[in-house]
Amino acid sequence: MPEPAQLALYFAAALLLAVTPGPGIFYVAARTLAGGRAEGVASSLGTGLGGMVHVVAGALGVSAIVLASAELFTALKLLGSAYLVWIGCRTLWSARRDARAAPAGGAAMPPSGTRRAFRDGVLVEALNPKTAAFFLAFVPQFVDPGRGGVALQFVVLGFVSVALNTLADIVVAFAAGHIRNGAAARPGLVRRLREASGAAMVALGLGLALARRPAA
Repeated sequence: MPEPAQLALYFAAALLLAVTPGPGIFYVAARTLAGGRAEGVASSLGTGLGGMVHVVAGALGVSAIVLASAELFTALKLLGSAYLVWIGCRTLWSARRDARAAPAGGAAMPPSGTRRAFRDGVLVEALNPKTAAFFLAFVPQFVDPGRGGVALQFVVLGFVSVALNTLADIVVAFAAGHIRNGAAARPGLVRRLREASGAAMVALGLGLALARRPAA
């Protein structure tokens, strides 16, 4: 492993990146506002597992192959984009359907479930080639080849980054859940929050579709 001073520097940099608002935080916030705190936490854990997929792939050299191929990069980003857009559209449709089905002044329909939220989080993150590019650009700066076990160092450092990102996402999920709970007595506001969340996820998906492959 790197020297303690280098590890401390890595931890500080990873923590700063974890708390910086980005697509992952916005996705978890949108998912929480749409389905509640439990779904937000499940989404956070799901994106964490999806992030570890990229860490392992990076350590094994798979991510480098994907990023080096324009075709593979495009295929992966379009799959991830389509899935995000589908989740967003599904959220919009369900918000409007539930509003029509609920009695006047009735409570909002129950969320879609933590299992689905976890699965969606895994797929959204695992199908995002920008995450692969991030780990390949960030982690190797702190790997010390002279100490051997380069792949193991990559995995350990990547796990630290993923853990910090997941903790930050969970904090966001609790904050967004508090906002949603405060609106629980106003079904119309909950519906608008769900619609806005769905639109945000569609926007994230379209943004991913426009992502460019990093220069070699």
